[in-house]
Amino acid sequence: MPGRPPLPPPPPPTDRAAEAAERARTVATRPAASVHTLGLGTSRLLAAATLDDGRVLVVVPRDGGLATAVREAPEGDLPARVTVTSRSTRPLRNPLRARLELAGWLTPVPADEEPELVLAFATVRPDDVLLDVGLTATLLRLDVAEVLLHAGGDCIEIAPEEYAAARPDPLGAVEDDLLAEHARPLAELRGRVQTRAGNDPVHLLGVDRFGVLFRVEPRTGCYDLRTPFPAPLTAPGELPAAVRALLACTG
Repeated sequence: MPGRPPLPPPPPPTDRAAEAAERARTVATRPAASVHTLGLGTSRLLAAATLDDGRVLVVVPRDGGLATAVREAPEGDLPARVTVTSRSTRPLRNPLRARLELAGWLTPVPADEEPELVLAFATVRPDDVLLDVGLTATLLRLDVAEVLLHAGGDCIEIAPEEYAAARPDPLGAVEDDLLAEHARPLAELRGRVQTRAGNDPVHLLGVDRFGVLFRVEPRTGCYDLRTPFPAPLTAPGELPAAVRALLACTG
C-alpha cells in the first residue's frame, strides 16, 4: 500500500524576532486588556491600543484610582504591566490563544495632546469610549520597557524597539470573515490534520499570514500547531490560493 503523502514543506526561513513582534502587535489589536500596578492590583482597562508609531496608550476612568495614582506619583510615572489577551470564539476547552504583556511606566498625557492621540487611537482601535476622553475618561501613555508574548506554550521576549517597529498581521483584522468565507476548504484541511493526529481532537483555531492554526486537544492539556503556507501572505485575498496549495500538498 502506498504511504501517506508527505506534509507540505516548511516555509522559507523568516526573521523569528520580526515574526514574534508581528504576532505581538496582532494580539495588541484585541479588545480584552487589563493593567496591574502595585498597591492597586489588577483592573480592567476601558481600552488599550498600540499606535502605528509604536506608542502604547490606555483609557481609564478620569477620577478612578489608577488615574489618580499616576497624577500623584512622586516620580511622575507609575510602574505597571498591561496585559492583552486573544481568545477564540470557537468552542474550545481552553479558548485562550495568546497573551501579551507590556511592562513599563504609566505617565499622564498632556491635555493639549489628547485630541490628536484620540484620533490616532481610533485609527488602530475604534471604540466608543474614546468619546469620553476629556470628560469621564482620560488617556495614559505606557513607556514600554519589556514585551512578553505567551503563545503556543512558549514565552517569547521581544525587544521594545522591535515591537514598536512591527505591524499587525494583515489577516488579523478580517480573520473571522476569512474563516467563515473559506469554511469548506479549511474544514477539509482540518480533516487531513485530524488523520495525522490520531484520536486527539483537532479544531480550527485561526489563520495568519504564515499558515493555518489548529488546536489539538489530547485527553489532558492542549497544544497548537501550524500548517505553514509555502510563503507568507501579504494580503487577505491571497488566502484561497494558499489553502488550495496546502490541500494539494496533503491530498
